[in-house]
Amino acid sequence: MQNIPIHTNIIGLIIFAGICFGLFVSYFLIKKSIHNKSPNLYMGVLILALSLIMFEGWLNYTSYIFKVLWLTNFSEPLNFVIAPLIYLFMTSQLGHKRNKKDWFHFIPFIVWFGYCLFFFFQEDVFKYNDNIGVMNLDIPYIQTTKVYTGDPLGIRNSVNLATIIHILMYIGVVAYRLFQSAKKRGESILRTNDKTLKSLRNSFYHFLIITTILIFVKITFESDVGDYLIFLYVCFMIFLTAFQIMNTSSYYTEVSSFLEGPVLKYKKSSLVEGQKDVILKRVVDQMKNEKFYASNSASLSDLSKRINESSHHVSQVINERLNQSFFELLATYRIDEAKAILKTDLGKKLTIEEIAERVGYNSKSAFNSAFKKITSQTPSQFRDL
Repeated sequence: MQNIPIHTNIIGLIIFAGICFGLFVSYFLIKKSIHNKSPNLYMGVLILALSLIMFEGWLNYTSYIFKVLWLTNFSEPLNFVIAPLIYLFMTSQLGHKRNKKDWFHFIPFIVWFGYCLFFFFQEDVFKYNDNIGVMNLDIPYIQTTKVYTGDPLGIRNSVNLATIIHILMYIGVVAYRLFQSAKKRGESILRTNDKTLKSLRNSFYHFLIITTILIFVKITFESDVGDYLIFLYVCFMIFLTAFQIMNTSSYYTEVSSFLEGPVLKYKKSSLVEGQKDVILKRVVDQMKNEKFYASNSASLSDLSKRINESSHHVSQVINERLNQSFFELLATYRIDEAKAILKTDLGKKLTIEEIAERVGYNSKSAFNSAFKKITSQTPSQFRDL
């Protein structure tokens, strides 16, 4: 096989940076959302899928794919998870509850993955020739007497058209859901004052832009030559998402030493497992029975004094046993209490500010932000359901 030179430029570097950021962001979104079933879990998986698709595209763009032929088209089935993940992310914030039927959305992915196995098990000579065709390179194909069986139905060339149709179907459904949600509130989706609908509407715009670029690229360019235009816009979205996550992180409200690493943080701790059990039991008792979280001056040091333990040990137990920071634990109990109040007759009469004060928040904005982060709804939306 011919030695293909590596093609590198600023576009390739931007795409590679987007891939790295995407993998990094998706890890934390999935890690932080998988237990509380947050809609952000769908966003994390979506960014992971986009990053993997971009990685294959980057391999093609730079010609590195010829050095790892076994990765040829590895991400092709992921074309059919993009639209369902966006749909589930958006509709879950409109009140859709995760259920076992959600996996039906991924049947096209499963079917196409199964069909792609015919190609995945082909010899390198066929993958080499496939890459030359996809990248429209002026390089002769390798002649072989072996029979190609990677596309027994002759439908792989239709994957781009199938992807576009698949996405357009979901665009229609998502648009309908957004218009209906706005209509229930007596608003127009284009002029809504609801923060959730505004955010989803803006996300939908990005979805439309990507689809428009996808259609333009597939009509204008031969094979996958113009895919880098799609990847550049996806990179922009990933960079923007990473910026928003960092800009709203609770890290800035906590005290942390410079470059403190989570793995090394408690390396020298003297706590044994039995002591951790005792501390955890006391922490939970303070939260559940004493309602420590309801105090608007609740702090890690105050909690530690109440249970006669050091702040360092209490923080360690909360981190290791509950996989949360102290502030995340505090917010969890406060929002759980707020949810219980909002569903009572009294909660329907109280103002949001009064409920915020009852559960320990000093301001409505802080309460709304925490409530939205945990439930993906505002307190008012939760109360109206």
